[in-house]
Amino acid sequence: MIQIEEIQKKFGNIVAVNIQYLKINEGEIFGLVGNNGAGKTTLLRLILDLLKPECGQILSKAIPIYQSEHWKTYTGAYIDSNFLIDFLNPLEYFEFIAKIYNIPNDIMRNDLDKYNQFLNFNRFGSNKYIRQLSSGDRQKVGIIGALIPKPEILILDEPFNNLDPSSQIILKNILKSNFLDGTKLIIVSSHNLNHISEICSRIALMEKGTIIKDLPNVRSTMDEIEDYFLNQVKFTN
Repeated sequence: MIQIEEIQKKFGNIVAVNIQYLKINEGEIFGLVGNNGAGKTTLLRLILDLLKPECGQILSKAIPIYQSEHWKTYTGAYIDSNFLIDFLNPLEYFEFIAKIYNIPNDIMRNDLDKYNQFLNFNRFGSNKYIRQLSSGDRQKVGIIGALIPKPEILILDEPFNNLDPSSQIILKNILKSNFLDGTKLIIVSSHNLNHISEICSRIALMEKGTIIKDLPNVRSTMDEIEDYFLNQVKFTN
């Protein structure tokens, strides 16, 4: 469903992303791991057309994303708080997203019920703006906003950041339940290897802008990835 061909992105003389070929299919929860500065967030921003590459192309459903906006109709994403509209309260923000995707408010509100355990809407007064929320609650609002259109492709960057343990468990269940019918593609970038190993069907290790390992999530996969990071620590010491 997403195909990356000869993509390169530079910031000055630094090559942030350099991927010759990568294909991610529907029915996969694709986990992206790597140390800080590996290029994970830059890659996600390229997939979402938030950054332009120096060369190469990214295709969604076989159509280049830079030539059409078709992909926006079936893609949901939350990268960081810049996706939020701080002067709205959470419900206003969700209504705004529903309007963009032509989702009637009554249907959107019914759909929100399934996420009430994740973000307890009753805790927020009507006058409490997103900017007044805790970092964890802002994270939840952003993730739910990405889920409202029921996207075929869901892209989340470090979704477990700032969440308490209970919320992390609920989020994992939400992501797995959205994947059950096998028609969706989810891309999750995270530093938390445990969460990645629990929810992902495929895990890619990124370093210095390149994918150096791309593995199905089998019993030995996390051992191989952990060994890589342990060797990195030994090398730097």
